[in-house]
Amino acid sequence: MNKSVFTGNFTQQEPIPEVAIEAAVAVMRSGRLHRYNTAPGEAGETALLEKDFAAYTGAKYCLAVASGGYAIGAALRAVGVGPGDKVLTNGFTLAPVPGAIAAVNAVPVFVEVTESLVIDLDDLAAKIESSGARVLLLSHMRGHLCDMDRCMEICDATGVAVIEDCAHTMGGAWRGVPSGRHGLVACYSTQTYKHINSGEGGLLISDDDEVMAKAVMLSGSYMLYGKNGAAPPVDTFEKVKYVTPNVSGRMDNLRAAILRPQLADLPAQIERWNTLYRTVEEGLRNTPGLQVIERPEEEDIVGSSIQFLLPGASPEAVQSVVAACGARGVELKWFGAAEPVAFTSRYDSWRYAPAQSLPKTDRILAGLLDMRLPLTFSVADAALLAEIIRDEVMTGLPQAAE
Repeated sequence: MNKSVFTGNFTQQEPIPEVAIEAAVAVMRSGRLHRYNTAPGEAGETALLEKDFAAYTGAKYCLAVASGGYAIGAALRAVGVGPGDKVLTNGFTLAPVPGAIAAVNAVPVFVEVTESLVIDLDDLAAKIESSGARVLLLSHMRGHLCDMDRCMEICDATGVAVIEDCAHTMGGAWRGVPSGRHGLVACYSTQTYKHINSGEGGLLISDDDEVMAKAVMLSGSYMLYGKNGAAPPVDTFEKVKYVTPNVSGRMDNLRAAILRPQLADLPAQIERWNTLYRTVEEGLRNTPGLQVIERPEEEDIVGSSIQFLLPGASPEAVQSVVAACGARGVELKWFGAAEPVAFTSRYDSWRYAPAQSLPKTDRILAGLLDMRLPLTFSVADAALLAEIIRDEVMTGLPQAAE
């Protein structure tokens, strides 16, 4: 019997909207690509994006920067993290998160994750006490939000400042509060595979005057901070402008012009992503040997990727499922492999961090599979993806066949 094959492309994103292309061409024709190179009385595209994104999230302030990783590094410096300081973060995240901690010569302290792929709040409380760390870099990895109410209760009670890594949760929310609005600072990415696409780019938000003033100075404002779109009052900069180094990482007007129309379209795009996500999720539910990651009612998701577990499966069985799905055109990424492939590195791959033991996280990652859901896919595509995965799991796992 011929098996169905998926022919879509997991790396093919939608084209940049025509209105965004026109805006970018206008910037190129003007020649004023640098964010501070504006005509008298003109608000550049970067400043306008900052205003737009602050309004979108409900934040007082926003800074547009060169990448999501740069945003995290600027946030760490702005809240006072320095050499030798310990910074808590998820055991399951992507390399730019611990990389940003290491880049300021601080020390990552990894916290266990749960089968819901969120930070283990009991382990967080224990690690706060045992490590003495006073900053949590909370990664909403792959779009999964923990119980933010309890997380903030733990951190507020212990004086731990929270920086939210929202690279995968732009547009998401917990109990109606936008992702990024619980902590002191939040960082977002506009890299190609995120929710708005400028190739590379990042955004940083906060309601704290001094933290944001420091971030603006760090980004390389050259005392032109009055031209930023959503920045603190000018007098705030008097406290920090001579003691905050320039670690240049500005966004330019070209990328901002590409992003602003996409931000306006984001609510509609989220609906499309979530339709794809729920289609795959329903297709996978009740598959023997496969565990769907149930999303809590309090969470408003952005389903740009989907994850599922093969609990208790041997490495050979997981590899067999991945290979069989791949032969039918379905690209699954496995976070349990001995060696990282592409972005699937994990905490024990980051050898610039002290060796740490996370047995619960190890067990979960051993059976964790991940799949992108580009908006170039249709609902029929999503149903076919689920059908193929279900078929190969039931064929390839001994416990599924019993």
